[in-house]
Amino acid sequence: MYRVALVCLGNICRSPIADVVVNAELRAAGLADRVEVTSCGTGTWHIGEPMDTRAASVLTGAGYDATRHRAQHFGADWHDHDLILVMDRANLADVLAVLPADRHDRVRMFRSYDPEVATTDPDDVPDLPDPFYGGPEGFDDVLAIVERTAHRLVQELALVR
Repeated sequence: MYRVALVCLGNICRSPIADVVVNAELRAAGLADRVEVTSCGTGTWHIGEPMDTRAASVLTGAGYDATRHRAQHFGADWHDHDLILVMDRANLADVLAVLPADRHDRVRMFRSYDPEVATTDPDDVPDLPDPFYGGPEGFDDVLAIVERTAHRLVQELALVR
């Protein structure tokens, strides 16, 4: 089983949205039995809590099931994942600080799979904006980015053996 971790700050907005969408894409592509995707946060504030109600609302409105999520914390025990996708540069720094150096090559920015990102330089891949302190439109924007990125990510994961 190929294992993917999706990481944001609190594991209540961006990474759970990505988790739900990527898993839906994996099921649609017939890959759910080959790829396991989970999400977590670098902070510990929300462990065990459901996702933010605004995140759940935008997912439900788009036809996804947002009921199963419970926030988890990213720690050294996550080092065995094959691919670790972070939502922003702060998450990147936090993850790299915890992982052994020989695992750093497994870490990438989530939006490196975004078909609208026109760079091949990992240092120039944009963050997935954090909608936590904004209004509902920020969650709509995040979902749109996540959906197109998840589609491309799953196409790439289909090539993994």
